[in-house]
Amino acid sequence: MAAHGALRERRTRLVREWSRLIADRAPHADVHHDPALREEIAASWHRSRVVVDPHRDSAPAVADVAERWRSSPLAGPIAEIADELRTIADEAGYIAAVTDADGTILWTYGGRVMRHRAERVNFAPGGRWDETAMGTNAPALALRERRPATVFSAEHLVEALHGWVCYAAPLRAPGGRLLGVLDLSSTWDRSHPMVMPTVRTLAARIEDRLAHLPAAALPPVTAPRVTLECLGDDARALRDGAPLPLRPRQLEILTLLALEPDGFSPERLREALYGDRPVTMTSLKAQVSHLRAALGGALAQRHYVLTEPITCDASAVLDALASGDTETAVRRYTGPLLPDSEAPGIVRWREYLEVAVRKAVLASPVPEHALVYGERHRYDLEVHQHAHRLLPPSDGRRGITAARIDAALRD
Repeated sequence: MAAHGALRERRTRLVREWSRLIADRAPHADVHHDPALREEIAASWHRSRVVVDPHRDSAPAVADVAERWRSSPLAGPIAEIADELRTIADEAGYIAAVTDADGTILWTYGGRVMRHRAERVNFAPGGRWDETAMGTNAPALALRERRPATVFSAEHLVEALHGWVCYAAPLRAPGGRLLGVLDLSSTWDRSHPMVMPTVRTLAARIEDRLAHLPAAALPPVTAPRVTLECLGDDARALRDGAPLPLRPRQLEILTLLALEPDGFSPERLREALYGDRPVTMTSLKAQVSHLRAALGGALAQRHYVLTEPITCDASAVLDALASGDTETAVRRYTGPLLPDSEAPGIVRWREYLEVAVRKAVLASPVPEHALVYGERHRYDLEVHQHAHRLLPPSDGRRGITAARIDAALRD
């Protein structure tokens, strides 16, 4: 009884916070919230409430997924432990589900009561449960964070799920590639601390079986369909290897979306593109609409966020810097970000990249980093002096750095 009372109290506090922050649409600046609301849940609410209606009644549906499940590498391992999953579902009053890497449910099992309850919100094969489709939920968080996740009652963004508790763990192929998630869900009052260890154990057993599958049974690694080159003078975007017919403004939008994967509200994107200029929202939406069509629809509508992965040279530089790989950052930094753009958001990112790469070069004890960077920045006196100091007296490249220093001083 005490445990049930604690659950009820937690649920009451979460419903109160959901009503204040979601139903009443408190501004994001309101960062003060009840400690019962975990930071990862608050962050997910912020990301997803602009693209998902919290009052929707069920998950969007994908066309028939029976063939996708038959060809999934997860089908065999799930079949091997299906009896155990069914026993857990029947005895504990849960429904078990498996999604693919996109968050689409491919398989479920539950008793009659739980199955009917799940079907009412389309927690069933073909239902889409990624964050851009159903907001904050355990499968979506497990997919996004690549780690086990629990979402209890009103932690769900969608109000129709406030009667649920969900536990999910990612399922990875050998090598770490994400294939989907395993989820156990039930009514909130059946929340129990032993469910998550059970899900983790089952996920580990599934991954162990995946490790014994022949390589041919696993899906091939596919590259992102869209590639963006936005550093230097020859910016371009390609989809499946073919150039996309994008105007400069649309390249700016794509660049901003690639650098900020959480996306933009329409108002924030307009500021990033036009600043204080009196540009109508209709003009902005026309540019976004053209970009969406060029991307084959891979751009969400209510909150502008890419819904397919993208390869971006500027993002690769940032990733290299974040991992301490100055060599890769310098090599990939082939020039300023969209150098002809005057969009405020692009200018901010351009300056950020320039400062970040240059500071990494000046902090590096490897002379090659300053030499390579100096080739593209002929008048950066401090970088040339840094390279000169690092090179030993016997290194012939000191003559190159000396000449660069002289040229920079005469400029």
